[in-house]
Amino acid sequence: MQGPYNEGRDSNEDLALKISIITTVYNHPRVIEALDSVLAQRLDPGDELELVVIDGGSTDGTLSRLEGYRSRVAVFLSEKDSGIYDGMNKGIERASGDIIGILNSDDLYEDDHALATVLEIFHSSDAQVVYGDLVYVREDDPSKVVRYWKSSPYEDGLFERGWMPPHPSFFVRRQVYEQHGCFDLAFQLASDLDLMIRFLVKARMRFQYVPKVLVRMRLGGASNKSVRNIIKGNLEGYRACKKNGLKVSLLFFVHKIISRIPQFFMRPTAAPRNDHGI
Repeated sequence: MQGPYNEGRDSNEDLALKISIITTVYNHPRVIEALDSVLAQRLDPGDELELVVIDGGSTDGTLSRLEGYRSRVAVFLSEKDSGIYDGMNKGIERASGDIIGILNSDDLYEDDHALATVLEIFHSSDAQVVYGDLVYVREDDPSKVVRYWKSSPYEDGLFERGWMPPHPSFFVRRQVYEQHGCFDLAFQLASDLDLMIRFLVKARMRFQYVPKVLVRMRLGGASNKSVRNIIKGNLEGYRACKKNGLKVSLLFFVHKIISRIPQFFMRPTAAPRNDHGI
């Protein structure tokens, strides 16, 4: 399922792709930084970008901040929802792109070639899923890296050992969502893990891993903003594995904790890149 990702386009190189980026937000005016990060992306000629913003019915100044972006947002919806995954599902249902990615309202793309890098892989391979690496950064200074979430090509048994790709770096062909469903709202913090298990393990989607940082995630997100949420997220992760028939024991929690420790000491290394950031 995994193969070279930067060998150039094949016979499909002239078929343009549209990528839809979905951002959900609720009472978070700083979302405009995430939108600026999306709108700054430079794609190859012919490829298109669609920005989808789903607001959960914000009651602070978020909607007024978003008003200035309405002309550049292809799809905008503001209404009460059942949480972040419900908002993501609404975005997926309304997106028209061939490829769908999700950028949280507090996150940023690593550079202005991040999406071109992803699309190049979809152009030059039969991958149904593409994912890369992520860095956690300080909430008050996204230039300061705190933790490096380096992923790896998927192999059987990895999810049982607490592994998962960083969801903001996880891009999927729209047909995959149409065939295998969206986020399970039974999970409040680990529906992304459940979805990735369904796609990579149960459906055996063809994937490509990009050994490159694609996203900067600020600390303080829903899953890591408190010890209570960290515990709840781990319990949900265990339940997601069980739901999908994975053989996990209580060692799942130990493996997950141990696998995260190196992330606090590793740092990405800068490397020469071509026009697509590869």
